[in-house]
Amino acid sequence: MSSANGSRLRALISVSDKTGLLPFVKGLNQLGFEIVSTGGTRKTLLDSGLPVTDISEYTGFPEMMDGRVKTLHPRVHGGLLGRPTLASDAQSMREHGILPFQLVVCNLYPFEATVARPDCTWEMAVENIDIGGPSMIRSAAKNHEHLAVVTHPRQYERVLAALQADGLTHELRRELAGEAFEATARYDRAIANYFARVLHPEELFPQTLAPLFERRGEKLRYGENPQQEGAFYVEPRAAAGTLASARQLHGKELSYNNLLDLDAALQLVREFQDPAAVVLKHNNPCGAAIAATVAEALDRAWAGDPVSAFGSILGFNRPMDAAAAGQLCLPDRFVEAIIAPGFEPEALQILTTKPKWKANVRLLECPEMLAPRERVLDYRRVTGGLLVQQADDVADPEGEWKVVTERQPTPQELIDLRFAWKVCKHVKSNAIVFAREGSVIGVGAGQMSRVDSVQIAAQKSAGRSAGGVVASDAFFPFRDGLVQAAQAGILAAIQPGGSRNDPDVIAACNELGVAMIFTGRRHFRH
Repeated sequence: MSSANGSRLRALISVSDKTGLLPFVKGLNQLGFEIVSTGGTRKTLLDSGLPVTDISEYTGFPEMMDGRVKTLHPRVHGGLLGRPTLASDAQSMREHGILPFQLVVCNLYPFEATVARPDCTWEMAVENIDIGGPSMIRSAAKNHEHLAVVTHPRQYERVLAALQADGLTHELRRELAGEAFEATARYDRAIANYFARVLHPEELFPQTLAPLFERRGEKLRYGENPQQEGAFYVEPRAAAGTLASARQLHGKELSYNNLLDLDAALQLVREFQDPAAVVLKHNNPCGAAIAATVAEALDRAWAGDPVSAFGSILGFNRPMDAAAAGQLCLPDRFVEAIIAPGFEPEALQILTTKPKWKANVRLLECPEMLAPRERVLDYRRVTGGLLVQQADDVADPEGEWKVVTERQPTPQELIDLRFAWKVCKHVKSNAIVFAREGSVIGVGAGQMSRVDSVQIAAQKSAGRSAGGVVASDAFFPFRDGLVQAAQAGILAAIQPGGSRNDPDVIAACNELGVAMIFTGRRHFRH
């Protein structure tokens, strides 16, 4: 087999990741390719009995400086950038003994994997910055009219099949070039991000922000609404215990809205150490509870707002067992998706065989959801820009809490106040949560007026709020909200405080016999 101008086909191969390399090169060898290679790649091929030409033999220049200088040579890049069909290029190649390459196979030193290691030093990171590899890739990608560049093992099968059939078409070479530039861009960005992180560890918000995300699978069926397209992108090394690391065990494809609600359920349920269940609807909890078992927690969480719970998303912080799964077989219970650390075999069988909605319910396993995580940045797109902030994921120190009323909360009220405060943090502002005995009994969310949120929470509690507590994500600006809560039977409140009307609000609580805590920390969630 020969190239278009009659010369022998030639492939330059230098890879760090050798996955799938041998069968690919054997296929090239069978097609008549001469293989030119470097260092460790050359040794791997020779050890497998494949004929290889050493890059130094071709350039006439030895590898040096521990392999730092090997492919940075005019005979290499002339063979990559030269255009044999252009007379001037062809003449230069003849004069200097430059041979054209038809294929370049190159992937880069594992920089991202290296800097992700806990024991990575600055010296280790710097030594894993590839220089020759990106240069070869960029040269080959620029000259894709005359050669093809392969940058990932997943491309081997497709490229070999094309070579065995009709050859590397212009369309395929252009597509491979695009993927090559994507690979070098990501590589350079990872290096720049590392330097910024190490050189300026105190700088939370770098001057240039370029996070890396990869698309998970194909596009979503649609976005938030059918007329909108959507996709799910994940960080290349998504932390364990995140939605990106969860594994789908059953059910139809996840939608844009499913993913939003599943993440909201995950963020809320991991707040609790006791067995917990949460019920999410439209990114807001309509039910949540802690109990001795997940089955009991589910039953109490569902009771928080049974009407809203229909068609909801469920989250658990313990593996789902048969007792909890059995509750979802009741005729009035229907859910879209469930996320949990795991599913016991009997629970999995129940959920996938018994309910009428068995074929569609999405089951996601997220084993390490309770593992500690590094603090992350929270991104929100606005027209023409991006808002960035620290995620609101730090526990509130109770040492900063202050009881500001004459009456102290009872031990049970204090337990309920802690619970309600955790839930309230995950409700859209203006957020009001009524709770009692470790269960949510009413939620008011997303209202323009806080007093309206109180009214909704009282309505949702349906007479169950006597002896309960209320949590508010921001201060009560007037006494009216707390008066309404007390009229519904609420006996204790927790809020950030900080209003100029705090004295009047505190006075109202004292008049009503309501105990109140100021946390000093707000949890708006727009």
